[in-house]
Amino acid sequence: MSEDARFFAFLKHRIGLDVASVGEAIIERAVRQRCMASKAADQDGYWQLLQRSAEEQQALIEAVIVPETWFFRYPESFVTLGKLATERLAQLKGARPLRILSLPCSTGEEPYSMAMALFDAGVPAQQFKIEALDISPLSLQRARRGLYGKNSFRGGQLGFRERYFGQVEDGYRVEERVREQVAFQVGNLLDPTLPVAQSAYDFVFCRNLLIYFDVDTQRRGFEALKRMTRDDGVLFIGPAEGSLLGRMGMASIGIAQSFAFRHQAPVQTEAWVMRTASAVPPPLPAEPTSVIVTPAFASRPPVPEPAKNSARPFVPAQPLTRSSPVAGATTTGEAPTLLDSIARLANEGKSAEAKSACEQYLTRYEPVAPVFYWLGLLSEVDGQGAAAQGFYRKALYLQPQHPEALAQLAALLAAQGDNAGARRLQERAARSQNASRSLNKEGRNR
Repeated sequence: MSEDARFFAFLKHRIGLDVASVGEAIIERAVRQRCMASKAADQDGYWQLLQRSAEEQQALIEAVIVPETWFFRYPESFVTLGKLATERLAQLKGARPLRILSLPCSTGEEPYSMAMALFDAGVPAQQFKIEALDISPLSLQRARRGLYGKNSFRGGQLGFRERYFGQVEDGYRVEERVREQVAFQVGNLLDPTLPVAQSAYDFVFCRNLLIYFDVDTQRRGFEALKRMTRDDGVLFIGPAEGSLLGRMGMASIGIAQSFAFRHQAPVQTEAWVMRTASAVPPPLPAEPTSVIVTPAFASRPPVPEPAKNSARPFVPAQPLTRSSPVAGATTTGEAPTLLDSIARLANEGKSAEAKSACEQYLTRYEPVAPVFYWLGLLSEVDGQGAAAQGFYRKALYLQPQHPEALAQLAALLAAQGDNAGARRLQERAARSQNASRSLNKEGRNR
C-alpha cells in the first residue's frame, strides 16, 4: 500500500469518504498540512502519530472537511417542511411534539433554518424539537455560538434575518428562541451505536452527503436514513441524490424543488430493488469545496471562448477570463456575469429564472458547455431525465472532459440500468484526472 493510500483507507474507514469523490489532491494537501502542524518528520512518522492519537485523527478529518452552507439553501425544502409539519401536527392532535433531525448539520445554518421555517408556518416552540448531528466538533462549536457573517446570508430573500437575528459587532447572532429549538451533538451517520441511529423521526434532512461515498457505503447510509425516518415521515436530500434514493425503496413526494422522499409501499420497493440489484457505479468526482456539506450545483466552471472560423457548430475552446472580450457582450450583460447569475439562481432554487438566464445566454453568445450543464441539472431536478441527458451530452460535445457533466450523465445512465455506459464515463473521467495530475506533477518538478 502506498503512503497516500494508507490515509485514503483511514478516511474511508472513519467517515465513509470515497477518495474518488473529492479527488486525491484534497486529501494529500490535508495530510501535508497536518504533517507540518504536528511537526512529524515525514509521512511515516505522521502515520504512526495518527494511529495512536485520537486528537490527531479528528484533526485530519477536520482538515479534509471544509463546510460550505448558508441559511435557507434550497428554499422550497423549508417551505415544504412548514406545510408538512402543520399537517402532521393536525394528525397527531397534540399526542406528542414533532421529532426532526438534521445531519450533517455543519455550522448550524440548516437546523436553524428549519426552526425559523417552522416558526414562520405557525408551529409553536413546544410542538417541535430539532436534533442536529455533525462529525466536526469545530463546526458544532460555531453552530452553538450562533454568530454568522455575510457569507451565510445569500439570495435576495433575507427578511428572516430581521425576524430572527440580532446585529452585533461581528455579524448577526441567532435569537435565543431559535437556538433553544436545536440540540447539537457530535456523531457519524454510519455509527450504529449512535442514539439517533435507533430513533425514528418525522422529518430528516440529510443533503449532499452520500454522493461522497462509494456504492456500498451509500447503501449503508441510506439504510440508516430509512431507519431514522418514520414510515409516515419525510426525508429531505440533495438534488443530485434522488436517483440513488429511488434505488433504495423511497419515492419523491412530488413537490417541485423540495427534494423530499417517503417510504414506498413494500411491493414497489421489492420490485425496484430486484430491477436494480446489479452493481451500480458511484457518482464521479466533481471537485467539491466541501465533504460534509457542499453545493449541489457546482461552482461555475471556466467559460470557454466562442469558437471561431470552424466548420463544426460546437468546438471546445480555451477558458475565458473576466478581462477577455466576449462576442456580443455589453456592460449590462457580460457573459461571465450571466453565468454567475445562472449559478446563483440555481442555488437559490429558482429553476425557472435560471433556465431563462440559460436561454438568454444561448441567444446572445456562442454556446458553451457550462450553460448546457446547468440546463441538464435543472431539467434533472424537474424530473425531466431524457432532456437532462441530452443537455449533458451537448455539454460533453463542447467540452469532452467537463467533470460535472460526466458525473451527472453517468448517474443518469446508472439509474436507467446502463451500467456499462456509466462505467465508460467513469473511466473517461479517471483518465482525464490522471492526465491532469501527471501534468501538474511535471510542472512542479521543473
